[in-house]
Amino acid sequence: MGYTALVFYAFLMVVAIAGIGLYLFVILREVPGAAEERLGAYEDLPEDINKWRQDADSPQAKAALAEGLQREERLYFAESNKKLIRQVRYRNIATNEIARVEPDLIVKRKRIKR
Repeated sequence: MGYTALVFYAFLMVVAIAGIGLYLFVILREVPGAAEERLGAYEDLPEDINKWRQDADSPQAKAALAEGLQREERLYFAESNKKLIRQVRYRNIATNEIARVEPDLIVKRKRIKR
């Protein structure tokens, strides 16, 4: 087996791997239910989705309380891109105005086999 045959087989393997990857990408994205069937469905969303709740127990909340602020957080589900986002804001205790917000954090949801 010569050098040309080795190059040909290596090229053939690269094309096959790329084809399989492209096929899986298209099938998992475009076929309804294919990803859930093979990878599992996402866990259910929390009951208090999109509702602000006061945080009093975390170290960040205790530090904010020392500054005269109250820490609030919520989980927000963005329908457009199906992402679960944790949002945090700090309110001034005296005026109830929003003093500052933290950057949004994407929460990775787990997949559950059903």
